[in-house]
Amino acid sequence: MIGIDDVAASLGVSTATVSRALRGLPGVSEETRARVTTAAAALGYVPSSAARGLATGRTMAMGVLVPAINRWYFSAVLDGVDRRLRAAGYDLIVFSLGGSGANRERVFHRSILRKRIDALLVMCMHLTEEERLALQELEYPSISVGGALEGVRHVGIDDARAAADAVEYLISLGHTRIAHMRGGGSFDIDFEVPRLREQAFRRTMQLHGLAVREEWSAFGDFRFTTARVAALTLLADPTDRPTAVFCSSDEMAFGVLRAAAELGIDVPGELSVIGIDDHEFAEPMGLTTIRQDPEDQGAFAADLLLGELTRGAAADYPPSRPHALVERASTGRIGS
Repeated sequence: MIGIDDVAASLGVSTATVSRALRGLPGVSEETRARVTTAAAALGYVPSSAARGLATGRTMAMGVLVPAINRWYFSAVLDGVDRRLRAAGYDLIVFSLGGSGANRERVFHRSILRKRIDALLVMCMHLTEEERLALQELEYPSISVGGALEGVRHVGIDDARAAADAVEYLISLGHTRIAHMRGGGSFDIDFEVPRLREQAFRRTMQLHGLAVREEWSAFGDFRFTTARVAALTLLADPTDRPTAVFCSSDEMAFGVLRAAAELGIDVPGELSVIGIDDHEFAEPMGLTTIRQDPEDQGAFAADLLLGELTRGAAADYPPSRPHALVERASTGRIGS
């Protein structure tokens, strides 16, 4: 079995240097840290979390509280978190609500509060006042991803700006009859992303003097199937339907595209569709979207928590992660 001495010998450095580099401690240059990480991976060295835990008094595990693990965004964030934790010799413990808030009491109070972890990442959900107070008492470093959480640091895109950029793009193409396929309510868990995106849609329309028709505000629940059914109703009347649909997620946009195909509506000749995410299927579907990178968000959040565990203090960081418009075949200029 490859040990830390083998890694040190392969680089001609001390075992102490290798240990500090792999643990993310100060006193090691970034160049040396990169060499140690590369060599450890090449040799197949895996730090012992148990041994490190005995030395530091930590569990050497980080928890992620997630509504469900079978959705693209959630799994992508987890990939980013796991990549960073493995490099740091930390274990990842996933606390999944299994798609329902019914498991909240069991997962939160029986698992997270048993001090099995050193830090907690909360994904796309709010904590109750009782839960936030319990976390504060345990003094876990914590962070939220994919939706701001009161009193907790947040990593994610600027959801309001991303939604506004999507609507501004449709308007720039000449569209004035714009519908909104909105999310919210998934997993029986409240979080603010749907609200921020809907508010941004309405605000942007109003800034351009465009009407927001309530009957064109359709509920897609961030799901393909729900959005498809809603879009079949939204687009049913050929004499009075929108020329563009802003979807608060790509999965809902896929549902709108499917409904348009079933109704014989030409995209983008008769209908333009834009989403938010840049889901892995967005490119093959030809979907114009606002790209975000959930793997980057997960990795960035994990780095912040690891840094706080090392330094004992939270670091300053940019308020939001980047997003960008990706133009594809699902949008076009009005009348083209």
